[in-house]
Amino acid sequence: MNNNEIVAKLWSLADVLRDDGITYHEYVTELTYLLFLKMMQEQDTEEIIPEGKRWSDLVSKEGIELKNFYRQLLLDLGNEEIKNESLRMIYSGASTSIDEPKNLEKIIKSIDSLDWYNAKEEGLGNLYEGLLEKNASEKKSGAGQYFTPRVLIDVMVQLMDPKIGERCNDPAAGTFGFMISADYYLKQQTDNYFDLSPAEVEFQKREAFTGMELVKDTHRLAIMNALLHDMEGRLEQGDTLSSNGKWMKNFNVVLTNPPFGTKKGGERATRDDLTFQTSNKQLNFLQLIYNSLVTDGTGRAAVILPDNVLFEGGIGAQIRRDLMDKCNLHTILRLPTGIFYAQGVKTNVLFFDRGITEQENTKETWVYDLRTNMASFGKRNQLTMAHFEDFMKAYVADDRSLIEDERWNKFMREDIAKKNDSLDVGLIADDSLSAYDNLPDPIESAEEAIAKLQQAMELLHEVVNELKAVDEEVVNQ
Repeated sequence: MNNNEIVAKLWSLADVLRDDGITYHEYVTELTYLLFLKMMQEQDTEEIIPEGKRWSDLVSKEGIELKNFYRQLLLDLGNEEIKNESLRMIYSGASTSIDEPKNLEKIIKSIDSLDWYNAKEEGLGNLYEGLLEKNASEKKSGAGQYFTPRVLIDVMVQLMDPKIGERCNDPAAGTFGFMISADYYLKQQTDNYFDLSPAEVEFQKREAFTGMELVKDTHRLAIMNALLHDMEGRLEQGDTLSSNGKWMKNFNVVLTNPPFGTKKGGERATRDDLTFQTSNKQLNFLQLIYNSLVTDGTGRAAVILPDNVLFEGGIGAQIRRDLMDKCNLHTILRLPTGIFYAQGVKTNVLFFDRGITEQENTKETWVYDLRTNMASFGKRNQLTMAHFEDFMKAYVADDRSLIEDERWNKFMREDIAKKNDSLDVGLIADDSLSAYDNLPDPIESAEEAIAKLQQAMELLHEVVNELKAVDEEVVNQ
């Protein structure tokens, strides 16, 4: 039984909990509590878990005794007295929604009977990531909002090319996929870190990869994911856009996919180190990211952002201008639709290097259109590395102007400035618009229209809040 088969079997157990009213996302959290105990047993690392609270103790009980024991176990492992920080964070505030003892017993016995030998051969971290990906691909789970397709993560990591000794960060960590991919990338280049000195190995394990995640349950998944990949970097739970995120500075590499939308109620971020105040979360993340990069010539970032960040006026234009002054925004990848599980969302990857100076760092920006005239992606037609081959060839070319590809175009900084610093450029002619029998799907078109209307409402909301702030200042004077 390989990891894919194990993931399918674990996922099928969700049906057992349907009568308890447990959602798919809650189910993954429940599985995390149980899988952690089992995986610690399989890895011979149970010493971090107090005696009497381990997998064998759980398996030995049945019925009401099992239910009561499990509930107390969750409370005990999240207790402040637990010495191991990762263990404590995974179980902090943990509780179970499994009310029927027979359901709990069936899940525990099913997990215990899996082919753990082959799972370890393929890697327990890979097994867990497969479970997270399965969760994201299920529309019913609603988890796709924080899960970035692994192939896109790997492309961004390869192009950023992190180095041993560099500090990498994801300020919107999700399940920590970007940092895990970066760690794997470096392990592949150094024979699983065996080529490094003890000090270098310690740095890679504990300091090289950091992040912050807002959602507590997602943070649990991230901690579990990191632990199973032998990573112990700083991975905090909290709001990056608040003062809690101010520690994230001086990074060599930032790789991230910030959450879409605005702050609830349209309020601004509470960070006091933001030059430009806005309720648009992506614009706030963007300015935090380029300001968090080191200025020694090694700072670089790859960030996934929705289309509105490229063209939004007002504060948006000022932030893009500041970005292009402080950084060399050398590449934009216009991503295809359907690769995220929210319909109608159009996204891009911005690649930029932080300059040593803070003025006129962007001279030209190359844009690759991987969106227009592309097949519709989704659960049935998934994105693969092959779809990125031409883009990656153009990206790494010694002379980009020699690349002959209609999707690959250059835009000079002065021309961008003439259009209010809009970066909504580089999309080629859409062949489908000239063919009546190849019109876009009406449902997708309607969903896109709704998404644009929502963006417009968010902008209006921001304008109203700004006007209210002005009124308050006038009244107070």
